[in-house]
Amino acid sequence: MKIQINQAQQQAVLHKDGPMLVLAGPGSGKTLVITERTMNLIERENIPEDQILVITFTKAAATEMKERFLRMIGAKQTKVNFGTFHAIFFTMLRYAYHLNASNIAREDVRYHCMKEIIHHYGLEYDDEKEFISDLFSEISLVKGSRMDLTNYYSISCADEVFRNIYADYNSSLSKSKLIDFDDMLLLSYELLSKRKDILKLWQDKFCYILIDEFQDINMVQYDIIRMLALPQNNLFIVGDDDQSIYRFRGAKPEIMLNFPLDYPDCKRVYLDKNYRSAPAIIKAAGKLIHHNEHRFTKQISPVKQDGNEIIIKHFNTLSEENQGLAQEILSLNQQGIALSGMAILLRTSLGSGALIHKLMEYNIPFTMKDSLPNLFDHWIASDIIAYIRIAMGRTDRSLYLQIINRPKRYVNRDCFDSPEVNFDDVKDYYEDKNWILERLTQFEYDLGILDGMNPYAAVNYIRRGIGYEDYLKEYAEYRKIKAEELYDILDELQESARGFKNYDAWFGHMEAYREELKRQAAESQKHRTDSVTIATMHSSKGLEFQVVYIIDANEGITPHKKAVLEADLEEERRLFYVAMTRAREHLYIFSAKERYNKSSQSSRFIDEINETEEKKKAHNDKQGNR
Repeated sequence: MKIQINQAQQQAVLHKDGPMLVLAGPGSGKTLVITERTMNLIERENIPEDQILVITFTKAAATEMKERFLRMIGAKQTKVNFGTFHAIFFTMLRYAYHLNASNIAREDVRYHCMKEIIHHYGLEYDDEKEFISDLFSEISLVKGSRMDLTNYYSISCADEVFRNIYADYNSSLSKSKLIDFDDMLLLSYELLSKRKDILKLWQDKFCYILIDEFQDINMVQYDIIRMLALPQNNLFIVGDDDQSIYRFRGAKPEIMLNFPLDYPDCKRVYLDKNYRSAPAIIKAAGKLIHHNEHRFTKQISPVKQDGNEIIIKHFNTLSEENQGLAQEILSLNQQGIALSGMAILLRTSLGSGALIHKLMEYNIPFTMKDSLPNLFDHWIASDIIAYIRIAMGRTDRSLYLQIINRPKRYVNRDCFDSPEVNFDDVKDYYEDKNWILERLTQFEYDLGILDGMNPYAAVNYIRRGIGYEDYLKEYAEYRKIKAEELYDILDELQESARGFKNYDAWFGHMEAYREELKRQAAESQKHRTDSVTIATMHSSKGLEFQVVYIIDANEGITPHKKAVLEADLEEERRLFYVAMTRAREHLYIFSAKERYNKSSQSSRFIDEINETEEKKKAHNDKQGNR
């Protein structure tokens, strides 16, 4: 059966030669356009299949696109080149340098390599995995932007240290004859820039290039594609600048915005019909994204003519918000909406512990799209638990080593010379240093106080009485991160302790929570249970659900407290826009007036969604005067 396509889609499908920019709003049928155009090039324009290159960003998306195309043409195989940027570019490198899969550095090899490098420099960090992940993100950003390292300022460590790490990491891979995914791009760029003969070979092979999710492209990918497309420039790009949400990986919406400047003769089509969402959802999302200034001006219209209004609720406390969410899920489920048709979207997976606990309490099964971190496994939680375990009488050397200098007491590791610690021996070690003895005596006193406290009061005392927050503040300055991000972990941990009368009860809860997370993860793997999806806004991209709950719509969460520059705020707004447009029929946006005993303001994005026509006109006038 031939699928009906609208006028804008048809214009894109029938385009043959030269560059074309297809602006595809959410739910506008961009995959349909790409597969139909591919078929049109083959069947009507007689373009050989193997001269067509279709690029997308993930292996799953490329596979899905290829399978959809094969179903459309009723075949089991095709010579059309479907693949990711990395897969296509690695093919070029394989022919030029005789590389194979063994030359691509495995993740565990990269991790071990970076671990050795940071140990060599004696860097201080508390969460090794997080620190290494941050370093890899920065290295990827530098490579993907083809940036001069001398102009890059690190957010993970001192600039000179980062430059040394960058050089050592690349040197280590090179000695092992390995490349990472970012090297694939750089090597491809260098190869095609220097070897015009090889460039021509691939230009002749890929006469028609189609790119999906173009808004996610980085500079080096774009530079390579521009070379490959010459001289015909049969470059067909599909994307939505309003859904560009990977700036931290080097993706730049400016590349898409500047495409008409790079290709002044490019045709432009706007897929402005949304087949997914109810009119109220599209209207609200449009109001929101309208506040971004650096974007293509566009107006999306719904194909659906009826639907539910979006529901925005402000709860007094975070606990009430989570309870309201659980009750709303059960209510819709009783009305006949499957749990699998619902999604809870988070700005960040940190801070999800109370939510998950509430879902468990209401026996609502859930599937985790991301690997949600267990709060109680976080290094900050581990420090707090170590303090409490010592106060309860544990004498493990490892526990003492973990927290004795958090905050700084200037106690040397050498004084803990046996697996079990005798604290009198520690004091004897420092008998000639009164200033350290005073700190040890205070430490002993603090442990005595902790021994008689309930868990909630104990966390509070460790934070403020013992001075653990001061330690976190110093650590945050060293790591160039906001101390508030670390305090958030303490807030959530302290809230989790509320209501438990003693430590054993709280530790028992931690263990039960850990086991339940394992069980839910196992169930998710089997896909046997009807369950609510929990996902971050980033990982929800490309998905759609009958019901979407956006929770914790508060300032500092969304937009995130890290977003300081205008470009950061615009990215946060795009992220919220992506989250809203995942919903087909029902959209809920929840916020709490109080989080962890502190007042919290609802997100500015809610105000923008609720904006009246008068305010909207004033905003338009303000933009028009710039």
